[in-house]
Amino acid sequence: MKTDLVLLAGGLVALGVAALSERLRRFPVSEPLLGLLAGIVLGPSVAGLLDVRPLTEDHTWLHTATRILLAISVMAVALRYPLGAVRSRIRPVLILLAVALPLMALITAGLSAWLLGVGLGSAALLGAALCPTDPVLASSVVTGSPAERDLPARDRQVLSLESGANDGLALPLVLVAIAIAGPLTGAEAALESLWQVAGAVVVGLVTGWLGGRALRAGEEHGSTDPGPLALFTAVLALTVLGLSGLIHVDGVLAVFVCGLAFNGVSTGSERTSDVPIDEAVNRFLVLPLFIGIGAALPWAAWADLGWRGLLLAGAVLLLRRLPILVALRRPLRLGWPDAFHLGWFGPIGVSALFYLALEAKRLGADPTVLAAGSLVVVASVVVHGVTAAPGRAAYRAATRHEGRPAAAAAPGHNDRRG
Repeated sequence: MKTDLVLLAGGLVALGVAALSERLRRFPVSEPLLGLLAGIVLGPSVAGLLDVRPLTEDHTWLHTATRILLAISVMAVALRYPLGAVRSRIRPVLILLAVALPLMALITAGLSAWLLGVGLGSAALLGAALCPTDPVLASSVVTGSPAERDLPARDRQVLSLESGANDGLALPLVLVAIAIAGPLTGAEAALESLWQVAGAVVVGLVTGWLGGRALRAGEEHGSTDPGPLALFTAVLALTVLGLSGLIHVDGVLAVFVCGLAFNGVSTGSERTSDVPIDEAVNRFLVLPLFIGIGAALPWAAWADLGWRGLLLAGAVLLLRRLPILVALRRPLRLGWPDAFHLGWFGPIGVSALFYLALEAKRLGADPTVLAAGSLVVVASVVVHGVTAAPGRAAYRAATRHEGRPAAAAAPGHNDRRG
């Protein structure tokens, strides 16, 4: 009954999104925000049609749901741009992964300890879970005709690739936080991190190469139909995710590497039919998840946090990323408008919920960590969803004042051409 209602609500919201199409991108609203609002209305706090327990009491479904959505989403990110464009963005992405990601974890942990008064272990868990930039929420910033018209390809590519890579590479930080919180030693966390990351890279490279070769062989022999081809990469993502779970490696990172390897092997005319999956996944599959999240929001636990929780959410959104990107402006070779735009739009979403659920699964649920983490996620969904369209307009105005040319003369083509 609950699942059926979530699917029905998700389908109805999706029909509305499909009908309005690109018009939604011009307004201060995003698909995750629409799903969240629908879940709140259907949940026990309003209509009571979805009578579910709060996330702080029942998080078991959250890990599986976010893991699957992240896998499909990072696969879409890996296929969004030609491999040549990916190679040209390696330097800024590596800087963001090696410097910005751990700094974001440290800043968030420090803010959590200061504002919530939690111990080092809980602060570290919050810092690690909330540090990655979310590919699902970032998609609403970088995709669609308005984004391709207003924002330069470089900024969109860097944000997309960072969000795809850091979802998996945040796992070592999470394992370090788990070690600080108790059950793992430092050596155990280091060994598990090495195995999870190295194993994920190997699994991703092998499966991506095999998948790309299989697709090419099928096309050469005329046995690959255009219809199933559009779903091939989604099925491949789920296959890699299942294999990664069986051998205990970082599944999200493995899927992202698989997508890059597949991209390199299969780049050509056959790749263009895979690109629309990105839009479909991030605009429609995200809806049922956020409806479920909206219905399960821990209002009572948020009330217990009081003003400290609200202050933490605001401080994390303002201080977790923006000052770092401004400080790294020169190494990243960004103009001031680009640094502020990329610094602000580093949303916290599905990946944070995934790691919060993983931490709860490994350590047992900590109501304060789950409550504070979910509050920051919801704040990001709302604030970044509302500011996406005005942010594009502000960026366009700032760059026109500088005399820059338009971001893209033909929206949608520059990013995808090999």
